[in-house]
Amino acid sequence: MAEQIVAGYRLVKLLGNGQTSQVWEVVEPTSSRHFAMKVLSDNDSSNSAARDALFHEAAVGIQMAHPNVIKIFSVSKEKVSPHYIMEYFPAGSLKARLQRKEFDFLRTNMRSIVKQAATGLAYVNASGWVHCDIKPDNFLINASCELRIIDFALAKKVETESFLSKLFRRKAIIQGTRSYMSPEQILGQPLDGRADVYSFGATVYELVTNRPPFRGASEKDLLRKHLSEPAVSPQVANAELTDEFSKLLLRMLAKKKDDRPASFHEVMMALNPMRIYKNEAPRKS
Repeated sequence: MAEQIVAGYRLVKLLGNGQTSQVWEVVEPTSSRHFAMKVLSDNDSSNSAARDALFHEAAVGIQMAHPNVIKIFSVSKEKVSPHYIMEYFPAGSLKARLQRKEFDFLRTNMRSIVKQAATGLAYVNASGWVHCDIKPDNFLINASCELRIIDFALAKKVETESFLSKLFRRKAIIQGTRSYMSPEQILGQPLDGRADVYSFGATVYELVTNRPPFRGASEKDLLRKHLSEPAVSPQVANAELTDEFSKLLLRMLAKKKDDRPASFHEVMMALNPMRIYKNEAPRKS
């Protein structure tokens, strides 16, 4: 099979396939360094909506400089094979580890996973962005428990709600993954970091129980539960969780954003002195 070259990079291995794009492991021949390339498929190279989404994702990601956020190096807006180049991080997602039932790995590393993810998300929010698609699929984790946040396709600027913004604001189109969406995201309301806190609460809930906090008979039923049904304590599915950690998760999943931790810094401050699992050694004060 002939060697494939895109924009001077040699394609090595297909890492992921999306609706309009692919992610490849690539090598830069001049340096022999490995990168990852997200490139629009040939059929979508001229699709303006697909191009806009790719360039938005890249434009947000390239602003981020944090050890827990995937690093983006460059963007190409050429007509043929538009793409961006990012850090090559050879690791699967937290979702993949759940699907492979790697519960011992998750349990052993849960504190580090939560801390790294919350640290990265605190940085994203402090940079003026709401990720809007926090879920187990969008955290990469390697065998050494190094974590990266990925996929800024749905990211939105943090919004402040004022009388004028309420008067002139159009209702947003609902975008996100329904098992993890905050009530305000579902309702198309202004978003701030507390929307990501909710989605992260739903994500961690799934990591420690192997089930999302809400399931529905239909998409409409699932969204209704996010809006009006309190989450069941994660201790029902995992009795090894401490009361303190379970209460923190339920606070993160509060329907009203004012009832949640105000930021990921507050999440980390709350987590620091508490145990996640009952048989952990007591935390030092």
